[in-house]
Amino acid sequence: MVDLQKQYLLLKSEIDESIQKVLLQSNFIKGNQVTELEHKLASFIEIEHCITCANGTDALQLAFMALNLPPKSEVLIPDFCYISAAEVVCLLGLIPVFLDVNPDTFNIDTSKIEENITENTRAIVAVHLFGQCCDMLSIIKIAQKYNLFIIEDAAQSLGASYSFSDSDIRMAGNMSHIATTSFFPSKNLGCYGDGGAVFTNDEHLSKKIRCLANHGQSEKYKYSEIGINSRLDTLQASILLTKLPHLKNFNQQRIENANQYSELLQNITQIEIPTKSKNSSHIFHQYTLKVKNGKRDALKLFLESKEIPTMIYYPLTTQKQKAYQKFRTTNFNLHSEDLTQEVLSLPMHPDLENEQIIYICEIIKDFYKK
Repeated sequence: MVDLQKQYLLLKSEIDESIQKVLLQSNFIKGNQVTELEHKLASFIEIEHCITCANGTDALQLAFMALNLPPKSEVLIPDFCYISAAEVVCLLGLIPVFLDVNPDTFNIDTSKIEENITENTRAIVAVHLFGQCCDMLSIIKIAQKYNLFIIEDAAQSLGASYSFSDSDIRMAGNMSHIATTSFFPSKNLGCYGDGGAVFTNDEHLSKKIRCLANHGQSEKYKYSEIGINSRLDTLQASILLTKLPHLKNFNQQRIENANQYSELLQNITQIEIPTKSKNSSHIFHQYTLKVKNGKRDALKLFLESKEIPTMIYYPLTTQKQKAYQKFRTTNFNLHSEDLTQEVLSLPMHPDLENEQIIYICEIIKDFYKK
């Protein structure tokens, strides 16, 4: 699905040099590279503050801890996405309310937001899934109307942009009160372990998040908050610093690979190729098909028999997971349920070769010739 070794070999001399520098400096926690990375990430998405942390889930937890919502506040979350947002919300004593998603973009269906707002609703989690942004114009309007916080989960969309108008184009992670991302190795910008970051334009929130991530420590051995221990180590920061200048090119290569997939697969009527939002760019963290007529699992097995890896993101909606069934809503999220039976992600990374994409598409065509 992702060829991390090939990417490492492409950048080997740069990465080896950056790692060697950290080893010689031997400042493995809170080294200069961490601060430098925070400044460069903030500049990359054109935001005021970036606070790195241990992983993307911690980033979400820090975001909600900083907002300090009242116990049992309701938080609107898409039902079709990774588990982290719901996990954090529940661990902090908040109530997740699972909303259906748009069947074309896979992102939260903004037409369902207002009908799910109650007097206890305090926040919306905008998960930018698979590489393109949610309908942020609608989300922001609703949030302003009801005085709600917006938390962006940009773990799969770092480098994507959203156009409010020709003169107002913003990067994923720069359209909310707080945003988060992950540097898991398979992400568009990934390190060689776990890592994450929190973004905000609010100086007060920035200081609070940085304090919370460091045991709640406001100064050495003085604790103003009950915090957690969540740090991005210097080695991982050095790797990310090496990769960051290449991110735009890597994302562009993903787009070109996706375009080639779509061109070769567009005439197969039994599948639907990814839909691009009119306002958002798409950087294709995943290239995800919708396989119709109950053929998804059979196609997956057929591709695997030809040594082509695939993944199903995600096989169950969140509220159908055993741990979250007590939070099930009375609403049946039809599109989310359908997607769990239809989605199939093909290999997607910057180093895919044209011949590999052609081969994958030919095998898919062979499946439908049977």
